[in-house]
Amino acid sequence: MYRFIETIRIEEGRICHASYHDLRMNETRRSCWGACTEWRVSDWVDPTPFRERTRCRLVYGKEVEKVEYLPYVPRRITRLRLTDGEGVDYRFKYADRSALDALFAQRGEADDVLIVRKGLLTDTSIANVALWNGKEWHTPARPLLNGTCRRRLLEEGVIREKDIPVARLGEYRKICLFNAMLHWEETVLDCTAIE
Repeated sequence: MYRFIETIRIEEGRICHASYHDLRMNETRRSCWGACTEWRVSDWVDPTPFRERTRCRLVYGKEVEKVEYLPYVPRRITRLRLTDGEGVDYRFKYADRSALDALFAQRGEADDVLIVRKGLLTDTSIANVALWNGKEWHTPARPLLNGTCRRRLLEEGVIREKDIPVARLGEYRKICLFNAMLHWEETVLDCTAIE
């Protein structure tokens, strides 16, 4: 049986960007099980007791299996290692992260990996990415996961999709890691931090 997760940021007693989590969860369910009743994360998640940034982990298959609330401390990332992720499928936010964990284990002295497929940049093991060329932020057009934050930033025009070949990494100055738990531009590195 398939199992999936939604990782949801709670702050100031509210669910952040709930509609994007609803959308992804329902798209995932339809893709795996066909027509389904629409779900809303707010049916299972109670944000009211949490003032500080909190990670809510909702695990589901055909039904919601578990909801957990965990304190959140952003991972400190200062270096990324390019890693071959050919054959890795993470188009849905699977509960089984073993393929991503295996890639993460290849980071060496770096803090995380920047995954490459078919010569193109995709994501890190925990975040989507965008690269700054001095004028605009580009996000890989073929990510491993179309994250909720990525979808929102594209709709808002903050980032633009573009194929980013590893060979053209030198055209970019900065890389921003982002996901549902991180604020935009909270984790930004110089591209020289990519090895």
